[in-house]
Amino acid sequence: MTYGALARPLGRAQSKPGEPSLTLGLVPRLLTLALLGCVVFCGSAFAQSKPDKDYLFYVVSEGADKIALVRFGPNGARVERETATGDMPIDIDGPHGIVVSPDKQFYYVSIGHGRPFGLVWKYATKDDRVVGKATLGYFPATMDVSPDGQFLFVVNFNLHGDMAPSSVSIVSTPTMTEVARLQTCTMPHGSRLNSQGTKQYSACMMDDMLVEIDTRTFKVARHFIVTKGKEIGISGQPRVLTQTAGTHQPMKHTGGHGMEAPKPGDVSCQPTWAQPSSDGSSIYVACNASSEIVEIDAGTWKLVRRIPARSGVYNLAVTRDGARMIATNKRDQSVSIYDLKSGKELARLPTKRKVLHGVVISPDDFYAFVTVEGVGNEPGTVEIIDLKALKIVATVDVARQAAGIDFYKVEAVARP
Repeated sequence: MTYGALARPLGRAQSKPGEPSLTLGLVPRLLTLALLGCVVFCGSAFAQSKPDKDYLFYVVSEGADKIALVRFGPNGARVERETATGDMPIDIDGPHGIVVSPDKQFYYVSIGHGRPFGLVWKYATKDDRVVGKATLGYFPATMDVSPDGQFLFVVNFNLHGDMAPSSVSIVSTPTMTEVARLQTCTMPHGSRLNSQGTKQYSACMMDDMLVEIDTRTFKVARHFIVTKGKEIGISGQPRVLTQTAGTHQPMKHTGGHGMEAPKPGDVSCQPTWAQPSSDGSSIYVACNASSEIVEIDAGTWKLVRRIPARSGVYNLAVTRDGARMIATNKRDQSVSIYDLKSGKELARLPTKRKVLHGVVISPDDFYAFVTVEGVGNEPGTVEIIDLKALKIVATVDVARQAAGIDFYKVEAVARP
């Protein structure tokens, strides 16, 4: 409704001589009410507005050996197609991580379970055809790909037997050959490269460490102890060589993989993710046990701050403009959105199901896509968040135990 539409009917009302005009008295009030209404209803409409393009991303479901290509656009969210993965006929292979090549021609899936080693499979995005495989270590989990698409960096989480130092596998993608396997520390997780592609970071759950690999030399360059009150950056490889040798012994946890709350008096971090900032100047570490996010300066290799987080903070992602960070809270059944400059939580968004997992952000920073594993026979879900409105705007079911997620591409919507 316009100002003129309000004014014309009211202008016909008669006022007594000497009294204020009804038009003058009521119009400002009505305009105020109209503006307040617009704040409520227009804001709601913006939060629920439909995108003008289609966003496509891949999700792996660890409990069902499925890969889903999901499409979100003006017609809502739906599974475009689903592909089976793995080759064990009577057991779950457990796909965990997924990453799309920079040229969008391929995607790679880490297969956790094996005989006994895990694998990474290379698929063609055009037709989901398997075009290569490589054998890795025990239970390969999260991975990332170099900006030129030539190398994968896959953490071998190692859920087999006693807890022992594990490794990061480096795979040449053209030949699908493991060219290096670097020992780091116990239960590495959250493999991420900086935007320059010069450093790879992972966090070791059972050693309270962040580990940095130099991607030009294929060597461990530095590590950082993230235990509260014991923070220190150290050059070189961690000296966690055996259960009885070395300067830093493995933490004593039962290995709940992010779901176990810390015991009273436990000040450990139990990190589950390492996320470089958009410019690579900082590294953010998700402390799943202490429910904090630790920021480390990549230049000085010193602690910057500890940001309070929700219970069981698990995976992280940052927007390309460097302004915000999205965190999945595994025990809290929610997603948090943070302003990175202040460290303030801008929003906490409850999700449809429990056991939060991964998150990826669209290239335009408009949307975040979050996987939720679910419990028991529940399907997994993907929650889609509007990062401008700070609201969940769509949810789509996928196969059980939705885990790794990565963005594929944006497509223009065909006009009739």
